[in-house]
Amino acid sequence: MSEEAKSKIEELARRLVSEINQNKPPKFTTISRTRSNILFDESANFLRLGNAEEERNFLNVAQSKRFMQTIAIAAKCHKFLTENLHTTIRGLFYQLKYSLGEDIDETLFKEEEESNDLIEDLEAALRMKREDFNLYANRKGVLVGNLKIIDEFGGETTEIDGTKQGRSGWAIPSDVDNKIKFVDIKAKYVLVVEKDAIWQRLNEDGFWKKEDAILITPQGQAARGTRRLIRKFADMGLPIYVFTDADAWGWYIYWTIKTGSINLAYIGKEIATPEAKFIGVTMSDLEEYDFLKKLTIAAKEVDIKRAQEMLNYEWIKKHKEWVDELEKVIKTKKKLEQDTLQAPRLTFVDDYIRNKIKNQEFLP
Repeated sequence: MSEEAKSKIEELARRLVSEINQNKPPKFTTISRTRSNILFDESANFLRLGNAEEERNFLNVAQSKRFMQTIAIAAKCHKFLTENLHTTIRGLFYQLKYSLGEDIDETLFKEEEESNDLIEDLEAALRMKREDFNLYANRKGVLVGNLKIIDEFGGETTEIDGTKQGRSGWAIPSDVDNKIKFVDIKAKYVLVVEKDAIWQRLNEDGFWKKEDAILITPQGQAARGTRRLIRKFADMGLPIYVFTDADAWGWYIYWTIKTGSINLAYIGKEIATPEAKFIGVTMSDLEEYDFLKKLTIAAKEVDIKRAQEMLNYEWIKKHKEWVDELEKVIKTKKKLEQDTLQAPRLTFVDDYIRNKIKNQEFLP
């Protein structure tokens, strides 16, 4: 993939040079990432960008700086690929945070947000992921399960046994595509658990071993590396089950895994897993498990507002089951944490998950 990314940057450079040689203003064109150009693909069931484009003309005073910044990012990424070196998106920012001249009180980039935004423009324009440019973000998310990981990094090849990760688990990197392979997978399904604390509880119980599962926690909202890995496991034919709190925030974690997110619609196909199913926690569990009625938490105004916002998303409101769940939060002003399932006994959460999967009590 790195050779393809390098080739695409070179192709962009050749086109710009050609425009200059023809006395034409050099232009950079990318896919518009504005909200109006983000669509829900009904046939594929994920969020993606439309066809609207955004152009930056070097000779347009209003666009020249962003044009220059974008090309500077592309040049640095090409250098990283040539040298076979990696850095974080913050490392790239510092590489480009320099003065534009001795007599000019101006730097190429003042804030990291500027460069981060333009990295995404480059991704959209070249139809690549930033990880393909040897850029990565902080790791977030851990995994344990019956599989092996072959990781080629820093000139060495390491084989990682997913069954021997102890209490900590294997830290999921930002890049799960380039020079990394997931092999010898002997699991029946993937269980994605919102909270690290519940992941630790299940790991201690050996839940993944007893159930032949791969156990992942995104540790809250799933980072793009974790979402990409979930997509890869789905492509291998593994069912994906998601287990979160019963509130709008937990449920939105599920929906970003399932349909992608508005912010990352430009790589929606790469990170969305429409096949994912939700096993809980739900407000309907209050009717099934009587002890939960005493363990609800008052939903704050911000929780209610988020639930109302989710009811406006077309990809959510088309499912009656989800409309019912969100309306219960709004009406009762209550929510449930997945941690409450430890109340009868610490291992009850294992039984809850096992029964939901066995009885196929899923939400779409």
